[in-house]
Amino acid sequence: MWDPEEYEGIKKIRLPSQHIWLRDIVLYNHADGTYEVSFYSNAVVSNNGEVAWLPPAIYKSACKIEVRDFPFDQQNCTLKFRSWTYDHTEIDLILLSDFASRDDFKPSGEWDIVSLPGRKNEDPNDIRYLDITYDFIIKRKPLFYTINLIIPCILITSLAILVFYLPSDCGEKMTLCISVLLALTVFLLLISKIVPPTSLAVPLIGKYLMFTMVLVTFSIVTSVCVLNVHHRSPSTHTMPPWVKRVFLYRLPSYLFMRRPGSSNIRERFRKKYQQRSYSDQKLRGADGGTGSPAGMADSSSSFFVNEESAKRYGWKISDLSENTEFRKRMTLKCNIDVEDAVDGVRYIAEKMKSEDDDEG
Repeated sequence: MWDPEEYEGIKKIRLPSQHIWLRDIVLYNHADGTYEVSFYSNAVVSNNGEVAWLPPAIYKSACKIEVRDFPFDQQNCTLKFRSWTYDHTEIDLILLSDFASRDDFKPSGEWDIVSLPGRKNEDPNDIRYLDITYDFIIKRKPLFYTINLIIPCILITSLAILVFYLPSDCGEKMTLCISVLLALTVFLLLISKIVPPTSLAVPLIGKYLMFTMVLVTFSIVTSVCVLNVHHRSPSTHTMPPWVKRVFLYRLPSYLFMRRPGSSNIRERFRKKYQQRSYSDQKLRGADGGTGSPAGMADSSSSFFVNEESAKRYGWKISDLSENTEFRKRMTLKCNIDVEDAVDGVRYIAEKMKSEDDDEG
């Protein structure tokens, strides 16, 4: 200490820091093991005994990284300063401000500083313990990752839905599925390089990509099954009995559906044929009871439609009993046979048409 009036009003002098006593305050949670400052500047000594030494230094600290909300994450890095050899009874640390100064801070393109609170920590159980702690709360700027990572992932994922919209005949179902799966794999590799390697938490975007890859894999398996069923035909495959049993008998009852009844072509033809066979039997029984010539009611060759055909066998139409009624019955029988033949042809045509529609 000195009187400035005795030294021409000099109140401050600058001395080399190597020639004065320096406190050994260091960063306790350092990351590189370097405790020394980068440059030993001069110390400013005032006439009242105050000594100010502000050396430039770059500190590297080990911090816990939270990657769960990447790239919308917020990190809290703690810096703890205390004396290496002196305790609280020998040296006192005073916190001048509750927040660190940002006068020399330059904005970063990736991080924003949210807050820089500081606090003085004392241990009531140990009077010798004392430290000054600063919390650097920083938040990541997500614009770069949103444009180059998140939006492409969402767009590529939406393409997986279009797989089920493509027709099976186009032949591009599997190509689209595999392309989407490869694109998602590339994005997952990019995220693994950007995010710090830690097993404490998995980023949400990583979980999203993994879940999407599982769905795309499931869509590939589904597409394979669909293409296999689509390209089956009666000429290449035979329907197993259990498929008929499940889809024709069991499943309709669970889905509150009923099998087609009278609308079925085969069933209509079978019922119609049975009814007409029964009417033919009644007709032949009626012919036998009217006293027609022997054999005329037993077979279709015993009935004569006109005079010429009757003369071939030595018969006359006038000799037949109930000539008019007999002709009506014969006309009815001929119409029944023709209708049966037409129904059979119609059934075959509709059956072939339905098979062509299934193959097309």
